[in-house]
Amino acid sequence: MTNSIREFRDTDCFLITGSNTAESHPVISYEVVRAANAGANLIILDPRRIPLVKHATLHLQAKPGTDIYILLAMMHVIVREGWADTAFVEERTEGFEEFAAMLEEYTPEHAALLSGVPAEQIELAARLYANGARAHGTSRYDGRGHSAILYAMGITQRSNGTDLVKTLANLAMLCGQVGKRSAGVNPLRGQSNVQGACDVGCLVNVLPGYQPVTDEAARARVAPKWGVDTLPDKVGLTVVEAINAAAEGTVRALYVMGENPLLSDPDTQHVEHGLRTLDFLLVQDIFLSETAQLAHLVLPAAASLEKDGTFTNTERRVQMVRPVLEAPGEALPDWVITGRLAARYDEIMGIRRDQAAWLYPSTAAIMEELASVTPIYGGVSHARLGNHGLQWPCPTADHPGTAILHVEKFSRGRGKFFAVRASDPVELPDEEYPLILTTGRVLYHYHTGTQTRRSGPLSWVEPRGYVEIHPADAEAVGLEDGAAVVVESRRGTIRTKAHLTEDVPQGTIFLAFHWREAPANMLTHTIKLDPVAKIPEYKVCAVKIVNPRARLKEKASAD
Repeated sequence: MTNSIREFRDTDCFLITGSNTAESHPVISYEVVRAANAGANLIILDPRRIPLVKHATLHLQAKPGTDIYILLAMMHVIVREGWADTAFVEERTEGFEEFAAMLEEYTPEHAALLSGVPAEQIELAARLYANGARAHGTSRYDGRGHSAILYAMGITQRSNGTDLVKTLANLAMLCGQVGKRSAGVNPLRGQSNVQGACDVGCLVNVLPGYQPVTDEAARARVAPKWGVDTLPDKVGLTVVEAINAAAEGTVRALYVMGENPLLSDPDTQHVEHGLRTLDFLLVQDIFLSETAQLAHLVLPAAASLEKDGTFTNTERRVQMVRPVLEAPGEALPDWVITGRLAARYDEIMGIRRDQAAWLYPSTAAIMEELASVTPIYGGVSHARLGNHGLQWPCPTADHPGTAILHVEKFSRGRGKFFAVRASDPVELPDEEYPLILTTGRVLYHYHTGTQTRRSGPLSWVEPRGYVEIHPADAEAVGLEDGAAVVVESRRGTIRTKAHLTEDVPQGTIFLAFHWREAPANMLTHTIKLDPVAKIPEYKVCAVKIVNPRARLKEKASAD
């Protein structure tokens, strides 16, 4: 996030896309609703009628996968009408001419034909966002109002996810809505400490602090602090690539920590084949997840309330966590388990290294090392965090932390406009599979349900899965609300309950991915990954719905 959560209550206009904020990030949605109630305009770009729509000024209900046409058309209008922040563009960016020329073909009329959103709504959204207009009330800021973009996995979990994020960045720069309070481009992280895991090097292409592993100078700086002569310069495999390699037999062992790929990764049958093909599967978790049930060895880990250390949240705030419960049985904190494994590996392999390199005395010592190799964490220590934490970049011990990014300049100097062209989802509906499946979350459950479905109260409120279907689509196959329904794709089949609602548009169905009894990812695919991020297209795949009662009647008649 370029900005901080607290700032949203003073935002003049929100553009929220690819995020069901009220159900996936409810605390942040409180700030959005507070601002809307005080007069802020709220633009929702989403195929579904998500809960925040009732607070929205404008709901751009686009067909799944067509949002990029709307965003490009909005920028077309902004340039055409002279609403761009020309001073910001000239002083702080580059590449505008090529970008502006590319926009000429993306008219609101063209976007309307492809997305189903009327051209006049697209033009209104462009004006509201560009000018930071308020519906009523007075902006706290002089001149152009402050607009914020919020997005989540509905944008990134796509075969063109990187292009979509670049498009949002283009929009913010075009209107000068970055580097100031209550504005910016703000990805809402899908899980607690996802931001922190990425920050400290749990990505296949970077060292801690987003230093590329291909950068020789970065490797040379970090290697001596880790007590080695050199560090590898090759980019590793992402999760989906690793599962594919396991299925092919080129990855022989896998160490899974706090993740449940058997439910969370696309094309479940393919994932299961990959995991079963491994010579050795090691899972480290707090519960016996579906993935752990396939493991050769399970290591019991301590849960978040049973350990200390830091989490870094979606606004880049590094915060202390402290244990309030004893870990049960033989469960240990993840860092202890991993350190002991690494030390034992050195011993078995005859690697001469100081065992203290792995067996840290405390999490404070880990943070001390982390600060020494991670420039954005350079001034972070447990002693400084207190009850409120620090936001990175925090490069030195006397630095107060950074609430807003890119205030005077971008990290690369000038912000770069990318002439991103629209592309469609890789699997669109056809005669055999006429509907689009999109996936997401519901308020009362989280991710694959490993934790929340073990909570009695949460499970009581939302005990089982269902698929949202537009009444017209249900009528076409003779389905009633609450009846059993079969959903099929080219990868697999699931059976669940039908929930008839106009919250989804005709031609689209929605299924949460929490339900092991009806796993949404049995249906999703890895036909094409995003070429940069290597993320699959979870949010758009072609499916059909079948009324099992009608199918039984047809079979009985045929017999």
